[in-house]
Amino acid sequence: MAFDIDMIKKVYAQMAERVDTAREVVGKPLTLSEKILYNHLWDGKATKAFIRGKDYVDFAPDRIACQDATAQMALLQFMQAGKSKVAVPTTVHCDHLIQAKEGAAKDLLHANDVSKEVFDFLASVSNKYGIGFWKPGAGIIHQVVLENYAFPGGMMIGTDSHTVNAGGLGMVAIGVGGADAVDVMAGMAWELKFPKLIGVKLTGKLSGWTAPKDVILKVADILTVKGGTGAIVEYFGPGATAMSCTGKGTICNMGAEIGATTSTFGYDESMERYLRATDRADVADAANKVKEYLTGDAEVYANPEQYFDQVIEINLSELGPLLNGPFTPDLSTPVGKNMTEKAKANDWPIQVEWGLIGSCTNSSYEDLSRASSIAQQAIDKGLKMKSELGINPGSEQVRYTAERDGLLQIFENLNAKLFTNACGPCIGQWARYSDPKNAPKNSIVHSFNRNFAKRADGNPNTHAFVASPEITAAIAIAGRLDFNPMTDKLINENGEEVMFDEPTGWELPPKGFEVEDAGYVEPIEDGTGVSVVVDEDSERIQLLTPFEPIGSEINGAKLLIKAFGKCTTDHISMAGPWLRFRGHLDNISNNCLIGAVNAFGKKTNFVKNQLTGEFGGVPDTARAYKAAGVKSIVVGDHNYGEGSSREHAAMEPRHLGVAAVIVKSFARIHETNLKKQGMLGLTFANESDYDLIQEDDSFNFLDLNEFAPDKPLTLEIVHTDGSKEVIKLNHTYNQAQIDWYNEGSALNLIKKENA
Repeated sequence: MAFDIDMIKKVYAQMAERVDTAREVVGKPLTLSEKILYNHLWDGKATKAFIRGKDYVDFAPDRIACQDATAQMALLQFMQAGKSKVAVPTTVHCDHLIQAKEGAAKDLLHANDVSKEVFDFLASVSNKYGIGFWKPGAGIIHQVVLENYAFPGGMMIGTDSHTVNAGGLGMVAIGVGGADAVDVMAGMAWELKFPKLIGVKLTGKLSGWTAPKDVILKVADILTVKGGTGAIVEYFGPGATAMSCTGKGTICNMGAEIGATTSTFGYDESMERYLRATDRADVADAANKVKEYLTGDAEVYANPEQYFDQVIEINLSELGPLLNGPFTPDLSTPVGKNMTEKAKANDWPIQVEWGLIGSCTNSSYEDLSRASSIAQQAIDKGLKMKSELGINPGSEQVRYTAERDGLLQIFENLNAKLFTNACGPCIGQWARYSDPKNAPKNSIVHSFNRNFAKRADGNPNTHAFVASPEITAAIAIAGRLDFNPMTDKLINENGEEVMFDEPTGWELPPKGFEVEDAGYVEPIEDGTGVSVVVDEDSERIQLLTPFEPIGSEINGAKLLIKAFGKCTTDHISMAGPWLRFRGHLDNISNNCLIGAVNAFGKKTNFVKNQLTGEFGGVPDTARAYKAAGVKSIVVGDHNYGEGSSREHAAMEPRHLGVAAVIVKSFARIHETNLKKQGMLGLTFANESDYDLIQEDDSFNFLDLNEFAPDKPLTLEIVHTDGSKEVIKLNHTYNQAQIDWYNEGSALNLIKKENA
């Protein structure tokens, strides 16, 4: 029996009428993405055709999912909204605060000890406000959502950029900041610029060593880390329908790495099989009644160029296994000799020290079964592991079933380390080194999604490469980055040459899924009597104080930092050991922009304090400006804020007195997060104006009192020699977002309206 089945049936009950109306209004056949979007309009049936990439639209998502690192700030904000219960089904999943070190049992005990205060806080807030709570060890949020909550044709938002994983079950699932989630929890509309549409036609069929992971690695190679920005990627074609549901989830999951709003697939038999296997026959039956509305119209897929803004075609029969990296998820290399050449040319370490299988991207039963088939071959053929191997199952249901079926024992027979059903190394929760900053240069291969510098283990010298679980297993056994399991032989312990056979596996467990305790805690019906206690002296949790409006006059603002090159949310607000402060805004603000490279001097966490002339860390300098009543400015490059959805990357600068972030271009979620926190997120009208900014500059906004939609702002740059430059800054604020700015934050406006 599915969770929230009545809500799902309601979505399907209105779908035919709403989609038919939208088709008439738009005047042409519809993609799946458009059907889902038009079925979830806040105002009901469509009355106009929205312009992709331009019109801001209010939507009514069906549900919300939050992971423990982002849930803290989201729920701290919701507690200020003046509501007694969440307005839509919401869940919290404890998967980010469990560090991988010694193995599943010890690591989980340690997490429950050191993060007890946070887990208790999340559990009590969930119980009070009607939120489903998944305990530590229950699994990784996106795998648990796919197994329990995702449904074809639905719309959900989540406070994690990889919420998009649910597209594997035909959803439009979008990663957002916690303030966006709070809007929906409080019963408000959720606003999104109507996305552009990228169609990916998959022909042929995956076989041999090629996996669904290789599809998205190829798409990332084609589109790059920002090529999907502002767009939904919709997959279709015979290659799509031939793929498993969890394989589709893998592809959608890594759509976050190309900046896509989300990715999705049309409802098909693989999704129906997965729904029935995960005890949701009721959802499958309901979906089958409206299945023509749960995929794109036939005319769209027959002539995709007429209906998508961009079309990519990939023949899966010609696609081979890939390795993407290091330091960026879009640098793609075919396995084998191509890697030999690239590694030598770029001085990448050929020896592989670790292989890691799991994360929200590749931790399904199918993934573990295919990787275990390679591990079993190593045992049968007398091969010894040349690298360390770590396994993170995606959920307790997957772990329990895989253990029952002997898959985990195969890995243990190779001395692999089984970690908790949690994110672990994928998000920097990996105690690999005692001193990561001074750790040696090395290579690792993993089936995760991101591989930015320091992402997994805090070591800037770790070269991380992304691959499928089966390729990860093979390379970990061989111990070489350039190993090609399709052509290369290995020497076993008897001195014999052996080769791997192609991986095999099961789309779904032959004996079905099984679990004793999935880790779910249902909230009580009436939580008004539940008290949420926060210790004033806590280092982990801090109740929020509303932000004051920045105002219509910004004069004499100082440059805090001019970020050089790639500046992701990891650079702005690091994860790893800082995750422990995700519920304490003042404490976590001590990591604000410490990973960003200063354009002046090319160092991290080393900027000039214009009030004293001395150099210091970014947070310390920001606090000095704030204490002196001086506003500060951050300047950045292209795709500023790419990566995780963490709103701390916006809240920390806001807390430290930053008034505006001015960049060449933004990643979508981060730009929205800045707006939600009542800040100015602006772009250079002329990108070359980035070069005008000098280390000692001050800034005056000349017409902020005329802040209005579609009207650029004028900035005066004052240099220390007294010379001045006047430049134009573009923005994408609509009137509602300008109202957020004027009130100090979106949350302030919600509180005002509720009052």
